[in-house]
Amino acid sequence: MDRARKREVVAWLKEEVFSKAPALVVAHNLGLTVAEMTDLRNRMYEAGGMVKVVKNRLAKIALADTPREGLAEIFSGPTVLMWSEDPVVAPKTAVGFAKEHAEKFVVLGGMLEENLLDEAGVKALAELPSLDELRAKIIGVIQAPAQKLASVAQAPAGQLARVLAARGEQEAA
Repeated sequence: MDRARKREVVAWLKEEVFSKAPALVVAHNLGLTVAEMTDLRNRMYEAGGMVKVVKNRLAKIALADTPREGLAEIFSGPTVLMWSEDPVVAPKTAVGFAKEHAEKFVVLGGMLEENLLDEAGVKALAELPSLDELRAKIIGVIQAPAQKLASVAQAPAGQLARVLAARGEQEAA
């Protein structure tokens, strides 16, 4: 990679990834095959995240003089960087993938906003529900009283209809 390309990569990492992504996960790639790496990329993309294999030196340069500078300590060996707009997507996908490929893929740590996370922190973050799941729960809580109100309002009308039907059957008999 020539110097101009390295500068572009450092600028892109600094401006687009390290400054904008709320959640970052760093993992060791210890011999994943191309197919396994493609599977990880596809899972992350489908969930709304991104995966990038970055050179450690370039990542450390991009992290310098940023609020996330503490993450530079994690970059050693063959690393994979994952991030997402939803703070839970990248950790959840990375931890799930690590469970399936325990010998070849190890989560090292990450960041949530400016908070440095170790492996346990990333796993704890992965157990939280995603934003979409939280929205669904909130909608369910909001809709439940309305559904109960509708069923209570319909009950007298249903009872009246049953009484009238029974009365009609009695008169017919």
